Amino acid sequence: MAEAGTARLADPDVEARLARLDDLLEGLQSTPGPTTRSATEAVVLLTEVYGEALARILDQADGQLAERLADDELLGHLMVLHDIHPEPAERRAARAVERLRPAVRERGGDVEWAGVEGQVGRVRLKSGGGCGSGCGSGATEVTDAVHEAVLAAAPELTAVESLPTSSDRQAAPAFVPLATLTHRGAR
Repeated sequence: MAEAGTARLADPDVEARLARLDDLLEGLQSTPGPTTRSATEAVVLLTEVYGEALARILDQADGQLAERLADDELLGHLMVLHDIHPEPAERRAARAVERLRPAVRERGGDVEWAGVEGQVGRVRLKSGGGCGSGCGSGATEVTDAVHEAVLAAAPELTAVESLPTSSDRQAAPAFVPLATLTHRGAR
């Protein structure tokens, strides 16, 4: 718990600082020279030291505390960054999908975690409006949001694949070759 008078950053303030940090690092990397190399090395070393400090905190934490720390969005991302997250990638990805599920259902669709195959996360995604998984920009936005959330929670995964839902498979029309409609079998 923070001491009285110690200023804490709200999540939007943290996000703003992270965005600014990304901008600064991007600008720094585009500027050649020894000062840039030194500044970049300083950022890398500082990140490594802070990662080690976080790992030592986790070493001292019991299971419940480690779980609570991992549930914090910012700390969870830092643990992933430093490859010290106590949960496996599949569990983190599944939880990310479950967190998105109410928003997807609100749009008339649904999403469920289907597991990992190799390094690829798999989800069953049904878009709203009864149009299947590939129509409209709304479906694309939902698909993109699901993929982004899974890869943010489990960057060890290389991709996210959308599988058809059982209703998509049932609704798909059977393929009938054109030749069978226009030619009667010769007898």
